[in-house]
Amino acid sequence: MIEVTEEDFSIDAVVRRTLAPSMGAAVMFLGVVRDRTDGRPVDRLEFESDDESAVSELQAIRQEAIERFGVTEVSIVHRKGRLEVGEDIVLIVVGAPHRDAAFAGCRYVIEELKKRALIWKKEFIDGVGHWVGGVS
Repeated sequence: MIEVTEEDFSIDAVVRRTLAPSMGAAVMFLGVVRDRTDGRPVDRLEFESDDESAVSELQAIRQEAIERFGVTEVSIVHRKGRLEVGEDIVLIVVGAPHRDAAFAGCRYVIEELKKRALIWKKEFIDGVGHWVGGVS
């Protein structure tokens, strides 16, 4: 499951869709909007994306994780639009026969997503927005 959406997602539903009988481990990464950055209070975040390109890149990252780490399945859901402090941003669920592969695959997916997916983050501090980082 690969999705870029303005809608909130159910963590449980994504985990359940990812699991398979061959998995002995599932590792999840959940990114949330934090209330501070560099000691300054964050008002909110806004995410924009090139949906078609972002989904295509996320599918490529998913396939790479499967091939490199021997994981069974990878699900990625990334939100876009306006997100308030405490809201979920991104969920990655990686299932594998063993935990080492699941952990390694999950770390790989989030690191590659941040480098390569065409998803842009705008952070608002004291009412002023500024773009953060490279791609995501």
